[in-house]
Amino acid sequence: MSVYILALLIGVVAGLRAMTAPAAVSIAAAAGWLPVANSWAAFMGFRFTPYIFGLLALVEYVTDQLPSTPSRKVPQQFGARIVSGGFCGAVIGTAGGSLVGGAIAGVIGAVVGTLGGYEARKRLGLAIGKDLPVALLEDLVSILLAFWVVSSVS
Repeated sequence: MSVYILALLIGVVAGLRAMTAPAAVSIAAAAGWLPVANSWAAFMGFRFTPYIFGLLALVEYVTDQLPSTPSRKVPQQFGARIVSGGFCGAVIGTAGGSLVGGAIAGVIGAVVGTLGGYEARKRLGLAIGKDLPVALLEDLVSILLAFWVVSSVS
């Protein structure tokens, strides 16, 4: 599969859950699925990097369920998702030989994931009358999509 499509999709993951994308990318780099060992992104495969990003992802899963958590469309949340998508897209792009193209695709994917995820969650939540099941479904989709993306890089 094209490195640009995979970078776009990891950006979508970042748009859904900002920390799931770097957690998945760091796990894949540490496992040797992403050949970034001799590049600027080598730190993603370091021993403790997956633990750090994994912990951040777990914290995000919990805080997302809190009623005081701001919308993903406020500038701070939106910006974090764009940075995460661009960064993870760049790492995948580096593994595929196109850092800049991967970064751009990751940013585009993050915008799509942020806005599309917001609309999907809002509409499904209104349809079933509860937000929690939809939020948990969104968590699951982001995890499964992230795993599929990082396992598809060759």
